[in-house]
Amino acid sequence: MSITVIISVQVTNFDDWKSQFSGIEAGIKATAYRDLDDSNKSYVIGTAPSKDIFLAFFSSPKRQDIQDSGVITFAPQITFLEEA
Repeated sequence: MSITVIISVQVTNFDDWKSQFSGIEAGIKATAYRDLDDSNKSYVIGTAPSKDIFLAFFSSPKRQDIQDSGVITFAPQITFLEEA
């Protein structure tokens, strides 16, 4: 059963961050959103085949490069949801 993932992340520049964002990898489908009241706060809402697959994707070297690039100012908050 697939899961829904919501990621909240504070960025230095939304457009710079979004240019590094890739929404479809490893069976993960995701869309990036910008907070209307805080242009440096962004969200990603997506689905993944499982939590384990998402965590493997999220901890990949490519994802870590984005985290280490300086465009993300705080560790992302990740929420995992399953349909009831």
